[in-house]
Amino acid sequence: MSFDSDASSQVGDHRSFRQITRDRLLFEMLRSTRKNSKSTWKVLIMDKFTVKIMSYACKMADITEEGVSLVEDLYKRRQPLPSLDAIYFIQPTKENIVMFLSDMSGRSPLYKKAYVFFCSPVHKELVAQIKKDSSVLPRIGALSEMNLEYFAIDSQGFITDHERALEELFSENAEGSHKYNACLNTMATRISTVFASLREFPRVHYRVAKTIDASTMTTLRDLVPTKLAAGVWNCLAKYKMTIPEFPQTETCELLIVDRSIDQIAPIIHEWTYDAMCHDLLCMDGNKYVHEVPSKNGSATEKKEVLLEDHDPVWLELRHAHIADASERLHDKMTHFVSKNKAAQLHQARNGGELSTRDLQKMVQALPQYSDQIDKLSLHVEIAGKLNTIIREQCLRDVGQLEQDLVFGDAGTKELINFLRTQLGVSRENKLRLLMIYAALNPEKFESDKGAKLMQLAGLSDDDMIAVNNMRCLCGPDTKKSTGGGFTLKFDVHKKHAHRKERTGEESAWALSRFYPVLEELIEKLSKGELPKDEYNCMNDPSPSAHGLPTSSSLQTSPAHSMRSRRTGGTWARPRGSDDGYSSDSVLKHASSDFKKLGQRIFVFVIGGSTRSELRAAHKLSSKLKREVILGSSSLDDPPQFITKLKLMSADELTLDDLQI
Repeated sequence: MSFDSDASSQVGDHRSFRQITRDRLLFEMLRSTRKNSKSTWKVLIMDKFTVKIMSYACKMADITEEGVSLVEDLYKRRQPLPSLDAIYFIQPTKENIVMFLSDMSGRSPLYKKAYVFFCSPVHKELVAQIKKDSSVLPRIGALSEMNLEYFAIDSQGFITDHERALEELFSENAEGSHKYNACLNTMATRISTVFASLREFPRVHYRVAKTIDASTMTTLRDLVPTKLAAGVWNCLAKYKMTIPEFPQTETCELLIVDRSIDQIAPIIHEWTYDAMCHDLLCMDGNKYVHEVPSKNGSATEKKEVLLEDHDPVWLELRHAHIADASERLHDKMTHFVSKNKAAQLHQARNGGELSTRDLQKMVQALPQYSDQIDKLSLHVEIAGKLNTIIREQCLRDVGQLEQDLVFGDAGTKELINFLRTQLGVSRENKLRLLMIYAALNPEKFESDKGAKLMQLAGLSDDDMIAVNNMRCLCGPDTKKSTGGGFTLKFDVHKKHAHRKERTGEESAWALSRFYPVLEELIEKLSKGELPKDEYNCMNDPSPSAHGLPTSSSLQTSPAHSMRSRRTGGTWARPRGSDDGYSSDSVLKHASSDFKKLGQRIFVFVIGGSTRSELRAAHKLSSKLKREVILGSSSLDDPPQFITKLKLMSADELTLDDLQI
C-alpha cells in the first residue's frame, strides 16, 4: 500500500483549467490503478459530492474508456462483486471511512481490491482507523490524496458548492455561528485544491476590511475575505511541504473578494445568449427541455439537451448579445438552405422561409445532416423563445432604465414615472429595478421613501427583505438606523458613484453598456495597480492590524512566463470565419488555439458570481494574454440570488414562503 500526495504533473502545462481537471481524474486516478490490478474492469464508487466533481469534468464515455464498468453510490446497497477491483473517490469524512471499511472488512468483502482516492487532505486519525483494520489493509491497492475538491463548471470557471454562503457568512446572525468558520474552512480547502491540481503557487490578494477608523468595530462579515485569504494561505503552505514539485515561489495571481464589490451585477439583466437562457428560461442547471417530432411523426415528445461546451453552436454564441445570436442563427439557416439542394426543394414545396418545425422534420429526411440540423433548430427555437419573452415582459424598456440608472442617465423621477406607467412589467422585474436603485442610492431608503417606492411598485414584504438584506453584504454602518427604517451602507470608503462608460469598447448592440466591477479589478490586478488602501497581499511579510500579512506595495509585475497555454474560450472569435451551418470550427479553434500566455490570474468571489463575470474572464483572457479563471462559492442567476438574499432572514422564512 502506498500513501501518496498526488502524482506530479508537467510544468508549463498548455491545457485549459477544465482539461487539466479532467485529465487528472481520468489518468492520474482511474488509469493509475491499471498498474497493479489484475482486474480488467472496475467499479467506481463515489459519494454525493465527488460524483458532482466527476460529472462536471468528465463524460460517462470517458470513464468507461478507462476500464470502469459500473458507477455506484457509496451510500446505496450494492451487489457484492468479489471478482472485481473497486476505485473509491470520496471525501475524507468519518462517515465515508466507516462505509468503506464495512465494504472491505471481514471474510466476505464486496470487492477484491480497493484503490482509495480522497478529494482533499485526510486527517491522520482517519488513516490510522483504516490501518487499524488488519483484514482491510492487505486489500488496499492505493491510498491517495487527489487534492481535487471543486466543480469545474466552465473551461475557465469553478465553484466550491457553498450555495448558502450568503446566509452563513453575511447574515445578521452569522457572527458567533459555527457555520461561519465551517463554511470558510471548507471553502479555503477547496480553493487550495485548484492550485494543487494546476501546480500553481499564487500571490494572494484580498479585499481588506472596510473599517472607518480605529474606534470602529470590524464585523466578522467584513473580515470574510481576510479570513478566507488566511485559510487559503495556510493550506498552500502545507502543499509546499507535502506535494512533490509544488512551486516554492509565486507563479500566478489570486484575488479574493466578496459580493460587496458589486451588488448590481447579480441583479441586472445581462443581454448575452447564455445569461438570457439561464435568467428567462426554466432551466435545471444547463439542462434545457424542448419538444421534438416523435419517431412516427404523428406527435411531439420532450427531449432533454445540455447547453454546454460540447455543442459548437452554443460555444460560439453563448457570449454574443441576444440580437447578434439571433442574426447569426438566421444567417446559418439561410446558408444551410443555399448549400443543400434537399433543403431548397423542401423550401420550394412549402413556400417561404424554413421554420423550426420544418428543420426538425428535415432531420428525419436528411440523416446525414441530422446533427447539424438538430443543433441549429434547437438554438433557433431557444432564441425565438427568448425574443418572445423579451417582447412580452417589456424587457427592452426595463433593461434601458436599468442601464440608465447605473450610468447616471436616469434617477428617481424616471423610476417613479416608469413604475406608474409600465403596468405590464412583472413584480420580479420591478423588484430588480428597485434593488439596483437602492444599491446606487442607499440614502433614499433611510427614510420612508423606500417603503413608498416599494408600495408604488406593488411589492410584497418578503421583497422588502431582499432589499434590506443587501446591507449585510457591505461594510459597517456609519450610523444606526432609527425607528423602523434601515440603512444601506454599500461602501464606506467612498460614495457609491455611478458606473463610468468604458472608452474604446462601444458595441453596435443596444443594452451592452453594462460591465461588472470585477472586469476593472482584474485589469488593475494584471497591471499591478490594485488600490493599496482596499487590497492587501498575503505574500508581503509586513504585519497588519489584524496580525495578517499585508502589502506595502501591490506593484506586482505581470511577469509573463514562457509557458504555452491555450486561451480558455472563443469570446472574440470573428464572425467571418463561420462556415454558415456548422460551428465545428469553434471546437477545433478552442482545442488548438495555443498562445504564449503570461501567468494565470485567479479571482474568487465569496457569495456567488454571475454570468457577466464569467464572460469577463473569457474576454480578458484574450485581451490580457493571460488565462483568467473565475472561482466562486456558487454561480447565481438573478432569481437565485434574490432568493438567497431572502433566505438570509431564514429564521422567519422557508423556501415555500418565498415568491420569486
